[in-house]
Amino acid sequence: MELTTAIDKKMEIKNCSPTDIDSIFALYDAATHLQKQKNMVVWPRFEKSLVEKEIQEKRQWKLIIDGEIACNWAITFEDKEIWEERDNNNSIYIHRIATNPAYRGNRFIDAIVTWAKAYALSKGKQYVRLDTLGNNTKLIEHYTSAGFTFLGIFRLTNIQNLPDHYHRERNCCLFEMAIN
Repeated sequence: MELTTAIDKKMEIKNCSPTDIDSIFALYDAATHLQKQKNMVVWPRFEKSLVEKEIQEKRQWKLIIDGEIACNWAITFEDKEIWEERDNNNSIYIHRIATNPAYRGNRFIDAIVTWAKAYALSKGKQYVRLDTLGNNTKLIEHYTSAGFTFLGIFRLTNIQNLPDHYHRERNCCLFEMAIN
């Protein structure tokens, strides 16, 4: 899928490959640095095996500009620990959106939404969903301005299988976008 960005360069969205591992972790490191600077909930160091599995299952995606990964995210098709009874096998869930610092401010969320809606539709899904931790009003505004409905802040209870940052902050903002 090709799109045009606010910076007027052609971008392409495609699956990550095993050769992208170092770039993905560099983006995660940049994201955690920004999270620390802004006093946000900070992602843990994710296991390399998790990302390798996501790549193998074609659930790691990248937005490329001029041959460089400008943005990266992961998806899943179920998220019962976070979405609980709302998870009815009718959604794709976006996780860990990480933007290359050189490309911040370009609203890649809009490109991700366009891609996600088409991808979800191709998989027979009805919703695109995502979550974020804490009461981050700027991020809530960012996602709602991209077309997501803010469903509210929910206290997570089933966190045993979730990454560490969900153990440190259990207040979770849920966002949903219907595909229609």
